Amino acid sequence: MEFFRTERLIIRRFEKEDAPDLFDYFEEPRVNCFMDEKLSDLGEALAETEKKSWDSSQFAVCLKENGSLIGNLFAYPERDSDTYGVGWNFNSKFGGQGFASEAAKGLFDYLFEEKNTRRIYCYVEEDNLPSQKLCKRLGMRQEGLFLDYVSFVKNDDGTLRYENTMQFAILKREWERK
Repeated sequence: MEFFRTERLIIRRFEKEDAPDLFDYFEEPRVNCFMDEKLSDLGEALAETEKKSWDSSQFAVCLKENGSLIGNLFAYPERDSDTYGVGWNFNSKFGGQGFASEAAKGLFDYLFEEKNTRRIYCYVEEDNLPSQKLCKRLGMRQEGLFLDYVSFVKNDDGTLRYENTMQFAILKREWERK
């Protein structure tokens, strides 16, 4: 099932054929918040694409030119709300080409127009500068900084390493003015 298209991308549900491409960027996640999704082999990647294919909050980001999976988006609705928490993860091999911006803009249009969303927010680790810049390019404003908010990894001594996390958000009316 296809959700939407952008100039260079098709955003659709995951398919089992996406497993090798998914493994390519989840074998070594670039940011700590995706460490719990780390994949150790192609079998795990196949199971993960199957799982994601049934999850309505997951979106496969594929190149129009050849259908290759280059990243994923997610949008979690808050219970009984018109608010979504969103995020993105892209294969670093496709970095610096504007694909994340293009896909996220398409997702925001989709959520605001098709899902009648009022507010979109996301959490970004303080050291994840590319995602912070993307949030700002999307017109999101920083709403807060949570000190020692969450831990996705451990220190060398086995203790939890807590990270500062920023929250960014945008309202539908702000998006429409942009």
